[in-house]
Order: sequence, then structure tokens, then C-alpha cells
Amino acid sequence: MSEAINATSALEGFASSGFASVTECGLTGMITLRGDLADKALAKAVKTATGAAMPEQRKITTGKSGKVAWMSSDELLLVVDHAQAPAIVEALSTALKDQFALAVNVSDARVMFDVSGEGNAPREVLAKLAPVDLSPDAFTTGDVRRTRLAQVAGAFWVEEDGSFRVVAFRSVAQYVGDLLAQAAETGSAPQYF
Repeated sequence: MSEAINATSALEGFASSGFASVTECGLTGMITLRGDLADKALAKAVKTATGAAMPEQRKITTGKSGKVAWMSSDELLLVVDHAQAPAIVEALSTALKDQFALAVNVSDARVMFDVSGEGNAPREVLAKLAPVDLSPDAFTTGDVRRTRLAQVAGAFWVEEDGSFRVVAFRSVAQYVGDLLAQAAETGSAPQYF
């Protein structure tokens, strides 16, 4: 007889405050969806799963049940309720069974952080870590970047309230959390190595 496994977030309770606040978001459903992003069946399946429209290149859209981020020319990241992720993957797989597409629940292989603060504080934190123009004119609500966070891969976007969501692999959760926390310290320059 198998026992139910209780999922836990990568850094349960991780939080840090400086000129910006960094917190781990807890259990978050994340689904990688690969396929032809121009395919109408894929767009319909995404809309059904999240309520969100297909995003344009380097954009993120929001729907009633989740967010959809453009990650590459054939890849989306669906951000949904953690408990719903397995059922959404199953529904996507069924809807796209005749398409060249793949839906995978990567929720427990990823970590998500919230970086918030007043004014441009969240932008300043990310600007210390990623080679991206984060000026308010260049990076606005609805923009998403898949890039490097110091030494590791990551992605981030800006929310309506000016905070940022940062996604990284769970295997480097502590490293990314510490980087973000150090970058948010007043007067600090992050130590990348």
C-alpha cells in the first residue's frame, strides 16, 4: 500500500527584507507545454486550462485560472494552482492527443519567489542579477524574460503591482533565494561566485 506524499515547497517560509522583500511563494503549479504555438488546438487547450490567451513573444498573459508565459518559440509555462496541475496536464494531454505537443507537470522541480518593494526596488534587485534592461520603459507589466540569474538559469516577470515573480530550478532554490536576498540588502553588491 502506498502512502500519500505531502508536497512541500523548496524553501518553506524563506523570507528576507532589505530595501526590497524576497519571499518564496510556496507550492505553485507549473506546467511546461511544448508544441506549435500557432496551432489553434493548442491555443484552445491553453485557454480552457487557464482562461488566458496565448502570449506573444516574451510576454505573459493572465486568465481566470492561471498565467501563461512565453518561454521559447515552442514552449509555454503555465502557472496554475498546485493542486490542479496534474488534472490540467491530463486535460491538456487529452485535448492535444492528435497534436505534436507535450505537457509536463514541473511544479515540484521549480521554485518561485516574490520580489516586492516600493518604487523601482524590485527592478533594482533583478538588475543586479540578470543581463536585462529593467528600466520601466523597457520592461513593463506583461513582459517575461528567460535568462540568467548570476550563475543559473531563471525566468521572471513583473506583476500589475510592480512586484516580480522569479522562477528557477528547485535544485538551486537556496542559491537563488540567497542571491535575491543579498541583492535586496541596502548598500550591497551581490557576490556571484
